Amino acid sequence: MDIVSIVAAQRLRGHYPCAMSHVSPLIIGHRGASGYRPEHTEAAYRLAFALGADAVEPDIVATRDGVLVLRHENEISGTTDVARHPEFAGLRTTKVIDGKELTGWFTEDFTWGELRTLRARERLPKLRAANTAFDGRYPIMRLRDLFRLIDESSEALRRSIGMVAEIKHASYFESIGLPLDELFVAELDDSGWSSRDGRLTMEAFELTVLEKLAALGAGGKRVFLLESSGTPEDQRRAHGAAARSYADYATEAGLYALGGVVDGISVDRSMIVQQDAAGQPQTSDLVDLAHAARLEVYTWTLRPENRFLLPAHRIGKASGTFGHWWSEFELVMGTGIDGVFADHPDLAVAVRDGLRD
Repeated sequence: MDIVSIVAAQRLRGHYPCAMSHVSPLIIGHRGASGYRPEHTEAAYRLAFALGADAVEPDIVATRDGVLVLRHENEISGTTDVARHPEFAGLRTTKVIDGKELTGWFTEDFTWGELRTLRARERLPKLRAANTAFDGRYPIMRLRDLFRLIDESSEALRRSIGMVAEIKHASYFESIGLPLDELFVAELDDSGWSSRDGRLTMEAFELTVLEKLAALGAGGKRVFLLESSGTPEDQRRAHGAAARSYADYATEAGLYALGGVVDGISVDRSMIVQQDAAGQPQTSDLVDLAHAARLEVYTWTLRPENRFLLPAHRIGKASGTFGHWWSEFELVMGTGIDGVFADHPDLAVAVRDGLRD
């Protein structure tokens, strides 16, 4: 009997709860514990579980043969050692992805058999130099590998761990014959994750793919990702200059309209905390507005380095130095937000626990 069958049987016998149980806000390991290990690797995910993350967030893209893999983007030159593989030199190309021209290597040009020969690298080597010690040690993961790993870790740790799955560039992939919604639902069925047991949340920067996932019967919450600026790609393709911006969705009227379509929103941290005219940190009313519209609210990404903190919370000038991260994390969590994405899950857990004391 494989691990999925074992875990399913143990749930039926009541060995541990199916749904995630957690103290608010939910702490989500951003691409695993990506502050400590190269993102989207088994090591990063295992560490996130060990550090107390309630859930982890994979970014999901596809290979040429329809295998769903975990990468921040479909362009992989910055997160793998592909440039060191002469056999793939001919696959380097330039494409336009969601309106942006990119040059490099793209997952959709590789079969899974080819992609699995690559190894992961730290995405922010200058900022997180210590993580580069792990470069070349870990292979790329498939979505099905993470499903299995979560099941195994939930059993080992005696607690239910969730997944917040981000579907990347859905309109683009559909345009090249790789419908991520259909591929994702097939993976749910194959991995035993199709039940509505509370472990799964699906998110995307495009409402269309979230609606398609609902139509296909995918069990789990659906969360709309909102940038601080710009326009959703599905809107741009469908409506051109008349497309709705992310800012439109973040208004009170926009949030109430979303209330009947999705379960929540996930927003850039700058939409939750800003700096006022006097240089002091302050919070917006977005969480309260979304809650009034019966939407859950998540934010990305809590990081302790100066580069990512408000100026008032920085210590010194070095971008990689940890600043007054506790103050900023506490400010965000104090809004009553439902979930936070964190590169260092242990730090976020510590702040959450401190708010409870």
